[in-house]
Order: sequence, then structure tokens, then C-alpha cells
Amino acid sequence: MVSLILILFVALMLPGLIARTRARLSGRKGVRFYQHLHNVGVLLRKDPIYGASAGLVTRWAPVVYLGATLTAALLLPVGGFGALLSFDGDLVLFCYLLGLGRLALMLGAMDAGSSFQGMGASREALYGAFVEPALFLILGTLALVSGQVSFNGLFAEELGGRPEMGVVMILMIYAVFKIVLVEAGRIPVDDPRTHLELTMIHEVMVLDYAGFDMALITLGGWIKMALLALIGASALATTFWGTAPVIVLLALLFGIGIGVLESMMARSRLSRNTTYIVTIIALAFVIFTIAFLVMREVSIG
Repeated sequence: MVSLILILFVALMLPGLIARTRARLSGRKGVRFYQHLHNVGVLLRKDPIYGASAGLVTRWAPVVYLGATLTAALLLPVGGFGALLSFDGDLVLFCYLLGLGRLALMLGAMDAGSSFQGMGASREALYGAFVEPALFLILGTLALVSGQVSFNGLFAEELGGRPEMGVVMILMIYAVFKIVLVEAGRIPVDDPRTHLELTMIHEVMVLDYAGFDMALITLGGWIKMALLALIGASALATTFWGTAPVIVLLALLFGIGIGVLESMMARSRLSRNTTYIVTIIALAFVIFTIAFLVMREVSIG
């Protein structure tokens, strides 16, 4: 239960850290730190609105999305606090639960009957097909290093037990950071603040959602971002200082990093996004290869 509370804490703090960091670096006072929580609270009190062509898929997609991410949160431990659900192979279920949430939003976007939402769903399907292999490679690397195939086993003790593995984990947290940018729809892949439908990806999928449904989608997105950040933070912290406070702090640094990045660069052109995501797969493969060589004590050169 403590691990779930920590996950939800990180999920609720990350959007505020991103907004405040972006505001400070651009010389603005910005909104209150907890403004995003107030906005979701307002949405929770509003009734959803559906178009004439929307069916049951549109109505149930937000529930499935939030339910899938919450179920995935039950599988992830934080520091010395074990996951509520744990079994061999749960890391595979974790990836598929995130994929189920993505699929629910895609089907909801297409069921709404909007051409713009269908366009966003096709882009989400493409990016998801590219980024999921990178996530599997990252988790596969952790399984290779630890010799475990469950999250509780992955982060139960020091990963690898050797200094060289620290380099692998530093590269891994960088790769996970790039995965977070894609999955959360942040710059340079997407911009959650834009309202130009032709260039939107995640936001255009939920363009017709409002009220309570939009609150569920927003909360699900926050939890997904927190889960991925905590995986990267746990991998690095377990190599050096494997305590829950350190892991939570490292995960919160993801929010500051995203805010800094969004203050320094603009969104990339859509034609460059595929190349950007493919480089994440290449990086994840390099990390897996290095970890394999280190574990086998293979010398190069």
C-alpha cells in the first residue's frame, strides 16, 4: 500500500513541477503549484458531453485507461516497499497494461467519429509501436542484470553488484526519460498546450472528451508518467542508494527535467518524430548489449 501511495504522490507532483520549472525559466511567476489539481477537481464535478456519433466505446475508454494504469501501479514497488501484486513475469503484464490503456484511447477516438481524433489515433498507434520495444528492452536489461523476472525481484537488491553497472543505469535513466517524453506527449514529440489539430497527437485523441471523462484521462496520464519515471529512478537508485526517499526524489527530477527541456526547445516537426523514437530503440538495444557484455565479463579491445 505504501508503494501505491508513493506512486500517486509522484503522479500528482510531476505536472506541478513541470509547470513551475517552465514558468521560472521563462521569467514568469506562473500558476500555483497545485493548479493542475484544482483543474482536475473542477472536471470531476462536471458531467461528460458526448457527440451524436459516440458509442459505448467512447464512454468506457477513459475508465479502461485509468483502470489499466492503476492496475499497472499495483505491480511496481518503490524502494523497500513491495508491490501489492507480484509474480514472475509481471513486468510483461505491466507493459501490456500500458498498451491496453493506449488501445482504449485509440478506440475511443475512432468511435467518436471525428476525423481529427482518428488522425491522432493513427499517430499514437505508430509511436506506440515504436516505443514499446524500447520499454521491453529496458525491462529486459533489468531482468538480465538482476536475474529476476518480477518487479519485486528486479529492485530487491543492488543491481549487478559492480561499478560498471552504474554506467548502464545512467544510460538507462536517460532512455527512460526519452520514453516518458513520448508516452506523456511532451516536447519535442508533442506539446500538450497546443490547440492546432493538424499537429496534435495525444491531445487530439481526447479532443471531444470533457468533464468527468477528461479528468479520468488526465489522471491516467499522470500515473503513467509517474510509473515510467519511477522505473528509471529505481534502476539508478538501486545501483547506488536504494531507498524510497531517494527514488521518489529522482522521479520528481523527471518533472524538473521536462520543464527545463520545454523551456529550451520547441516541438519537432512531425516528420522527425519517427526518427527520434527509433533512436530510443537503438539506445535501449545498446544498453542491453553493454549490460550483457558486463555480466559476461567480456572485454572489448
